[in-house]
Amino acid sequence: MPKVTEAHRVARRAEIVGAAIRCFARKGYRGTSMADIIQESGLSAGAIYGHFAGKQELFAEVAATVLAARREELAAGRGGGAPLGPAQVMAILIDGIRREPFSVLFVQLWAEAAIDPEIRRLANGVFMQLRATVAAALAEWARAEPGRVDGDPAAWADRVAPVVLGVAPGFMVQRAIVDGFDEDAYLTAIADVLPR
Repeated sequence: MPKVTEAHRVARRAEIVGAAIRCFARKGYRGTSMADIIQESGLSAGAIYGHFAGKQELFAEVAATVLAARREELAAGRGGGAPLGPAQVMAILIDGIRREPFSVLFVQLWAEAAIDPEIRRLANGVFMQLRATVAAALAEWARAEPGRVDGDPAAWADRVAPVVLGVAPGFMVQRAIVDGFDEDAYLTAIADVLPR
């Protein structure tokens, strides 16, 4: 039997995650079964279970994939130019969320994390990585803007990053449940509330 390359393994995992994303987006976490994901992927059950122990692990991987894309967008936005202010950081993150057709999954992820310790553990790890990325961007801005913050810029950034990040769930929840939610107005309001 030929040896499976790392590139093939990574591509196969991405294929499975893509199928899971489509299923979760259509049917929600609770409404999606592993049989649905297997059918959507066109792969065998063994191929799926060779990469993921089950739906719970797949759901966490979906969250990690989506949040990794947000971290990459933020890093690209920070690259080379002037440091990004808090409003710019959130604009980049929310713009990425807006383009993500399955961002409603995060509302489901938070609900599941509240009652499932394993999903909470996995989601916490992914979220803390995003929070560290946001805190680094905020600290960079605070160092470049003397007098805008009290005390050490890194300590300030660590303290305010959770609050700044709280803007994103507010966007996602309202986008998911509020009829006629004005996404553009929300982005404008971010710039009104957070420093640029």
